[in-house]
Amino acid sequence: MTRTIDLNCDMGESFGVWTLGNDLEVLPYVTSANIACGFHGGDPGVMRRTVAAALRHGVALGAHPGLPDLMGFGRRVMDISPREVYDLVVVQVGALAGVAASQGAALHHVKAHGALYNMASKNRELATAIAQAVRDVDASLILYALASTVQVEVAQELGLAVAQEVFADRSYQSDGSLTPRKEPDAMIVDADVSVRQVLRMVEQGKVGTVQGEDIAVSPDTLCIHGDQPGAAMFARTIRQALDEAGVTVRAARS
Repeated sequence: MTRTIDLNCDMGESFGVWTLGNDLEVLPYVTSANIACGFHGGDPGVMRRTVAAALRHGVALGAHPGLPDLMGFGRRVMDISPREVYDLVVVQVGALAGVAASQGAALHHVKAHGALYNMASKNRELATAIAQAVRDVDASLILYALASTVQVEVAQELGLAVAQEVFADRSYQSDGSLTPRKEPDAMIVDADVSVRQVLRMVEQGKVGTVQGEDIAVSPDTLCIHGDQPGAAMFARTIRQALDEAGVTVRAARS
């Protein structure tokens, strides 16, 4: 049976005079883009240009809300309440929806960024705040969430469409979480290793962990990071491997 997967990438994370990532080089190979909304990265001009570039390539638009932490790039854990999380997600999703509407387009999905994503994958109250915010802004949006976590459960309970996400360029812990970036081997930098992990997840529903165990995953969407060195090469190599394996690559559907 032919498998289907979405290939997504975090984008639009430059701001001001600071440039991050290789968005234009990666866009030809992905099917959905998670676009920063100004809190952890991005600014109004970057948001507009990234939306336009994604539309030129026929790539689905997603909001990528993060913690209000430009200096830490949204990757530092914060003591934040569910009410605050709800508010910041509403504002960021609403902002990118407005940018998309100004170009005759609409959002397709929402994916939390960085520490917010990881916190909500383990904390039911924060996961509920994110899912409720997405539903209240636009209940037709798909929530991208780390596979087999409480964030998936909560979103489904609230009636949201969910795309369970796996990662091409990150290693896994035995509890299904991603290895923290500060630890060794958190990032997969060898494209061949990444391809083997990707094909095993898509074809067998399994991924190896740094502890040497296998865990089950149900991948709907596959993430690569646009800010890592060689991102365009990674995207091209993974897309080619999926195509050669007979895997249909398209944006997630509700």
